[in-house]
Amino acid sequence: MFAFAALTLLAASVSAQVAVDSLIGYGVGTTGGGSATPVRVSSCADLASALDTDAAAVVEIATLLKDCGVVDIKKGDKTVIGVGSEAGLTGGGIRVRRTSNVIIRNLAFSLPQEGDDLIALDNAVSVWVDHNTFTNAGITGDKDYYDGLLDISHASDQVTVSWNVFRDHWKGSLIGHSDNNGDEDTGFLHVSYHHNLWDNVNSRTPSVRFGTAHVFNSVYQNIPTSGINSRMGAQVLVESNVFTDVELAVVTDLDSDEEGYAVEKNNVFTNSETRITQEGLLTPPYDYDLDDTANLASILATSAGVGIIN
Repeated sequence: MFAFAALTLLAASVSAQVAVDSLIGYGVGTTGGGSATPVRVSSCADLASALDTDAAAVVEIATLLKDCGVVDIKKGDKTVIGVGSEAGLTGGGIRVRRTSNVIIRNLAFSLPQEGDDLIALDNAVSVWVDHNTFTNAGITGDKDYYDGLLDISHASDQVTVSWNVFRDHWKGSLIGHSDNNGDEDTGFLHVSYHHNLWDNVNSRTPSVRFGTAHVFNSVYQNIPTSGINSRMGAQVLVESNVFTDVELAVVTDLDSDEEGYAVEKNNVFTNSETRITQEGLLTPPYDYDLDDTANLASILATSAGVGIIN
């Protein structure tokens, strides 16, 4: 039994064809802690302890944990899930490192320590990041003070990022940490992003090096520098999304010495342009449905982010 089988939806999507509580995309098969008896934690120390076990574990957070720093998940078969709409971490984040089979759901993340990500996947395989809300201080101050909202690097693979809200930050989600890491990353970094809301994020929504990304059924608004950025030979399929006031909604020749590839299919652009210099070839190896782009804004307004599942 999957750990998410017993979850209850708190808000139904509007005219959605895609199930709000199901795992699809490259991360299919991720089970996290499975049917392990949940352990509820209320402190940073308790959270770290509950995750530092060889056994499968379902760890529930029912409050806003403050100033935890980076909490590592180094042992696989873990689910970390918030209870209600107020649970999460501020002043810290989660790093999944050199392990596999992890689920992170229903948590509000904000304001990590200087130079850190809110969630970092580092050589992490089979990960589902779902129904979380990521926010920072906005597009103001030093753009490098905080790092990414969700960064995926060092040959991480088979990841689904779904039904999240990304808001008010300089750098959204980076796949592949540098142009010089092709030897490690090539052949990995397969990521699906779907039904995410990106609002007032300066760039990297996502930015993809070397990897393979399927970005579909998401809403983008107020992105002042660049949206989906394919570089260093990455293959990206951008399908049935809605872009409003997005500078370079899809771009393949920005920020790196080598261009990437992109396929743009059935998207809606309002005051948003694309610059695709290399057409890609990507057919996802999994089944998926698509919601009508006309309904996406309403669907995500009621069904994305923290507080929707319980």
